[in-house]
Amino acid sequence: MWRWLAFCMAATPAFAEPLPKADAVFAPLDMAQVELGQLLFYDPILSGSREVACATCHHPRFGTSDGVSLGLGDGAVGLGPERVVDPENTPEQRVPRNATALWNLGAPEFDVMFHDGRLEADARLPTGIRTPLGEDMAAGFASVLSAQSMFPVLSPDEMAGHYSENDVAQAVRQGFLSSEGGAWDILAARVEAIPAYRQMFDPVIGAGQSIHFTDISDALAAFIAFEWRADDSPFDRFLRDGEDLPEQAAVGLELFYGRAGCSSCHAGQFQTDHQFHAIAMPQIGPGKAARFESHARDQGRMRVTGDPADAYAFRTPSLRNVTETAPYGHSGAYATLEAVVRHHLDPIASLQSYDPAQAILSTLPGAEDWRILDDPTDMEAIAAANTLDSVALTDAEVDALLAFLAALTDEGALQGRLGVPDAVPSGLPVP
Repeated sequence: MWRWLAFCMAATPAFAEPLPKADAVFAPLDMAQVELGQLLFYDPILSGSREVACATCHHPRFGTSDGVSLGLGDGAVGLGPERVVDPENTPEQRVPRNATALWNLGAPEFDVMFHDGRLEADARLPTGIRTPLGEDMAAGFASVLSAQSMFPVLSPDEMAGHYSENDVAQAVRQGFLSSEGGAWDILAARVEAIPAYRQMFDPVIGAGQSIHFTDISDALAAFIAFEWRADDSPFDRFLRDGEDLPEQAAVGLELFYGRAGCSSCHAGQFQTDHQFHAIAMPQIGPGKAARFESHARDQGRMRVTGDPADAYAFRTPSLRNVTETAPYGHSGAYATLEAVVRHHLDPIASLQSYDPAQAILSTLPGAEDWRILDDPTDMEAIAAANTLDSVALTDAEVDALLAFLAALTDEGALQGRLGVPDAVPSGLPVP
C-alpha cells in the first residue's frame, strides 16, 4: 500500500486526469434468472430461422465479440473469422457495425447502449428508457441492458432473417413488432412451448404466468450482468489494493492519464465517458442506414439526434479486456490494438492512409465494402468532423500504452462464470 501511495504522490503532477476509484457497484442478481438467461443466450431459438443465437456474435472465444470487422448474421454458418455464407440463403449485407463487447454492462454507469447511443436511460420518460422505436417499444423492460436485446432479434441482418423466409421475418417486414401476434409474441411463444424453459421461468416470473419477450430479455440481461463482469484486472488490484503494475504498464498508465490524453474520453474505472466523439474512424462496409438509402455513410450519433454537430461521432468504448476484443472501431476497421492506438495519434493522417487489407471480413458476394473509402467527398466529411487532437508519442511510449491496456484484462472473467452450456432446451446446436 505504501508503494502505491508513493507512486501516486510522485506521479500525480504528470496526470491530466485523476486516477479513478475501483468502486463499481453491481446489483444483486437472481441466480435462477441468470441460469435461465445463460441458456437463452446460447439458444438459436430466438432467431427467426432458428440458426443464430446471441452468442453467435458475442462469444467468449472472441472476448464477447465475434472476431471480425463486420459480422454475418442470418444466412451464414460458423463462428468468428470462420463464419461463411450459406449459399442457399446468402445474407443481403454484412451487419453494419462491429459487434460490441459485453463487459461490465451490469454496472449502473452503463446506461447508454450501442455505438450511436440509440438506446439510453432517461428518467424523464414513463418507461425510463429512450429509444427511436418509441415509448411502446420500451415498456416492460427492467433496464436498458434488457431493452438492448430488442434490436438484434428484429434486425434482418442479425437474427430475424430476411423478408418472408420465416414467421419472425414476416412480422418484422409488416411492422408487427411488439403488438399482439407480432415478432416478440412469436419468439415468446416458441420459448413457452419448450417444457424445460417453461419450468425454469416459473420461479422467476411466477408459476403459470405467460412468458413475454420482456421476461426473456430480462433473463438475458441478468446473465450478461453476471457472466461478463470484469473488475479484477491488474489495474483494479492496483487501484483497490496497491498491487504493483508491471514496470512498462506503470509507464503506460502515466501516459494514459497524462500526456497522451487518453483519459479525457476513456475515463472512470472502465475507461469510458459514455459520450460520443468524432475521431475520423475509417468507414467500411454498408454503414448504418435504412434500406432505401443508396449511399450508406454511417454518421453515427447524428442518426439519433439529427444534430450536424454529432456527425460521425460514436460512443467511447470501454477498454476492459480490450486485448481480447479485436477488431476495433465502430466498423471494425483496425485489426490490431496497436493499429487503433496509432490511429488516435493522428486521426486524419491515419484515415487518409488507411489500408483496407487489415480489415477482417468473411467473403460476401456482391459486397461493396470500400465505397466510402473510395469517395473523396465522404472521406473529406469524416476528416472534417474529427475533434481529436494529434499527439506525438515514440514507439516505446506506444508500447507502454499497450502494456497498460493489457493490464486492463481480467483473466478470470474471459471464459465467463457459467461458461458455454453443452446443450440448450430447444435442442438446437449451441454456437
